Amino acid sequence: MAVAGIVGIGLFLVAVFWPQYWIKREMKKHGGERSDFPGTGGELAKHLIEHYGLTDVGVEETDRGDHYDPQDKMVRLSADNFNKASLTGVAVAAHEVGHALQHFNNERGLRLRQWLVSIASVTDKIASVFFLAAPVLAVFARTPAAFFGLVAFGIGLLAIRIVVHLVTLPVEYDASFNKALPILQEGGYLHEEDLKGARSVLKAAAFTYLAGALMSLLDLARWIRILR
Repeated sequence: MAVAGIVGIGLFLVAVFWPQYWIKREMKKHGGERSDFPGTGGELAKHLIEHYGLTDVGVEETDRGDHYDPQDKMVRLSADNFNKASLTGVAVAAHEVGHALQHFNNERGLRLRQWLVSIASVTDKIASVFFLAAPVLAVFARTPAAFFGLVAFGIGLLAIRIVVHLVTLPVEYDASFNKALPILQEGGYLHEEDLKGARSVLKAAAFTYLAGALMSLLDLARWIRILR
């Protein structure tokens, strides 16, 4: 029984941490400077924004990870992806512009994600206070009903963040494979031999939130164990 438990925990940890490792590996693998590319990721993003008439969308370098900010209408790229002419930079730039196109087209998936994120920003703050106070609250929750109510409340707070990540997955997939890949392929921005690598980078970009969901799930399991 103990061995089975250890094996189960090991498999769970591999499932949680492998996606993060794989994403970083794929991004690094295709992140080398390419002298045959006409421009950097930042330059491609600016070109695509102009090409699709997204006149109110900007592009800037960031140290907070590659993302599109719907509130500021800003495509933000990490230093390497913004400044380097690499396959990773070009593919990630197209992916983030894909989100800008989702926003421009008022697509339902992105709207749902934005709504859930606004809720999660509040529940995350409540959760941080709740779990700091949980040991004290547990002392006062002397009846089984009160204790289980306490546990259920904490689990519910963490579950909202997991739901956000899960709702985000199809939005990310769409940005990668229904937006970015056709743009790169049909627009002739990449050579045919680079498309396989671009698909790997775009898959990694789409699965970033899967890694986040698994980490949230690990955090949820950890707190369930503490509150038991």
